[in-house]
Amino acid sequence: MRERPRHEHPCPKPPALELILITGVSGSGKSVALNALEDAGYYCVDNLPPDLLLPFAALEQRQRAPRVAVAMDARSASALPLVPQQLAMLRAQGVAVRLLFLDASNDTLVRRYSETRRRHPLSRRDIADQQLALVQAIELERELLAELREQAHVVDSSLMLRAQLQRYIKTIITAPADQLLLVFQSFAFKRGTPVDADFIFDVRMLPNPHYEAELRPLTGRDAPVMAFLSGQPDVERMFSDISGFVGGWLDPLARDHRSYVTVGVGCTGGQHRSVYLVERLAAHFSGQWTTLKRHREID
Repeated sequence: MRERPRHEHPCPKPPALELILITGVSGSGKSVALNALEDAGYYCVDNLPPDLLLPFAALEQRQRAPRVAVAMDARSASALPLVPQQLAMLRAQGVAVRLLFLDASNDTLVRRYSETRRRHPLSRRDIADQQLALVQAIELERELLAELREQAHVVDSSLMLRAQLQRYIKTIITAPADQLLLVFQSFAFKRGTPVDADFIFDVRMLPNPHYEAELRPLTGRDAPVMAFLSGQPDVERMFSDISGFVGGWLDPLARDHRSYVTVGVGCTGGQHRSVYLVERLAAHFSGQWTTLKRHREID
């Protein structure tokens, strides 16, 4: 009697690995971001040497870990040039890779190091002026990380509290990894321009609700302010100009494999005009693109 052929049951395909790489300048909040990802269910590894990135990803795929996050910084300076090629190889293998770069202004970084009395990992001990040594170390670190920054979604943590940064990181990772993410951000010029913006638009020449007593305590998300600004021809012209410019470049940016585009809109106080325009721009583009909005001064 002939034995019946056995039906082979193929092994289930392991889930696609999602890998988030966090890098950035020292003191910008990488550990805070990694903690946020751990809270969100990612398996996290801090200060992974770049030489181990590919073996680590292969191990996690074999163990069928769906979501992992690793942090790298300038302490691995000699091996950092390997990372862009490694990320390209992982993407070719079907790994969903996200690259987040934490940044902050030099003034903010100097203040944070002064408050914590920690030493920058690249600081030189042979310079008597320690603040000068710190600034030089920060600039050297920016040079070492410049190529990674060009490929990443940059997050400016200069004016963020710990909880704000954690919320923002959790918001970013909810967006699809394989689509261009469009971030609109309002800000106040009097508190400095955001270092993470790809485009910055100055709307300080527009009529200012701050000078209307009943509108002053409100924001650009409140109906009276929205009504006031929507009735101004210059505001409508500004919205049309910004939306036309940004919209005209999104397809070329997507074809260039850009994963993130951040558009900053600034006014004097970051409360009325910039907030109103960011709300309208995010709503305008949300039908075609994955959009996020952030109001730096009022969130």
